Amino acid sequence: MTAHIVAMGGGGFATSPLGSPTNFDRYVVDLTGKRSPLVCFVPTASADDPQYINRFLVAYGTLGIRPMVLTLWQDAANAVARIAEADLILVGNGATVNALALWKAHGVGKAIKQRYAQGDVVLAGTAAGANVWFEGCVTDSFGDFRAFRGGLGLVQGSFCAHFDSEDHRVGVFTDAVSAGDLPGGWAADDGAGVHFTDGAYTESISETAGQRVFSIQPSDLPTSSGVVAEQLRVRVL
Repeated sequence: MTAHIVAMGGGGFATSPLGSPTNFDRYVVDLTGKRSPLVCFVPTASADDPQYINRFLVAYGTLGIRPMVLTLWQDAANAVARIAEADLILVGNGATVNALALWKAHGVGKAIKQRYAQGDVVLAGTAAGANVWFEGCVTDSFGDFRAFRGGLGLVQGSFCAHFDSEDHRVGVFTDAVSAGDLPGGWAADDGAGVHFTDGAYTESISETAGQRVFSIQPSDLPTSSGVVAEQLRVRVL
């Protein structure tokens, strides 16, 4: 009963110029191993933006899946209960801290953890939708970039999205790891990410060539500036 987590620094259908599914979207659907998997899209971080939801329905409607959308502004209890049925839980981007706060109030995090413990499920997301799986991250939910601890902790360590497109985020992340405000973890460019199987790192992946993933770990070596960054081998999907 294998459980997968795929965390991407950015990318997916939300950034596709024509709104079509990308290699990441196809990859996470294929990981379910189901002919017609039930895909639960969770747009909490975008305040259940209806345009975002429509883009998901259009993009994933071409992939042979059964869609559902978890919304917390109406009929929340029934939506949360259906998490137990999902083969793929896909979390959208937006404000990480806001999403986690609403999840706590409605029991979403608890329901996702229970589904993950059962196995035979894929948890995935980009940016904020990647941050939530870890112990901590760097987020602009407060306005400026800050280190934040408060994720679901299904993956040990921290995560930094948009590593190639938001320079200030990089410095905040490495400083936080160096200072111990965040545990060591992973940083991913837009369109690149990390795949974990049953909680263990499996590989780094990307939608196109040239996108990078790094392991960022604390270090007390005098020449390390407090961290050691290792660029990981990336498989292009």
